[in-house]
Amino acid sequence: MSHKKFQKPTDAELEILQVLWAHGPSSVRFVNDQLNAIRKIGYTTTLKVMQIMVGKDLVNRNTDARTHIYEANVSEAETQSKLLENFLDTAFRGSATRLVMQALGNHQTSRQELAAIKNLIEKIENQE
Repeated sequence: MSHKKFQKPTDAELEILQVLWAHGPSSVRFVNDQLNAIRKIGYTTTLKVMQIMVGKDLVNRNTDARTHIYEANVSEAETQSKLLENFLDTAFRGSATRLVMQALGNHQTSRQELAAIKNLIEKIENQE
């Protein structure tokens, strides 16, 4: 994984990264087919975005074979963490409490999700 300054992926780049994280190294055709299952997007558009992602060091391109294979160069967990940190700082002035209250207030939370949240709170409290 790259240790360069974090390059915030665009929404389109994040969609592509999600395909690569879920399926591993893939061709442009495969990524495009996966994206088309969600919404219509042209092959050349997917190719262009993936080429830009190589330049931003978000993905690596293996050109050994005729069909180029692309692989995520950033981890899903690290990307989620950095995106959340940026979002928390800009939208909620750094307050995790405001973020959680907004999320729970605007979303139908299942019993399983509430149980997981309670378990996380207990785990954090026990670490202190």
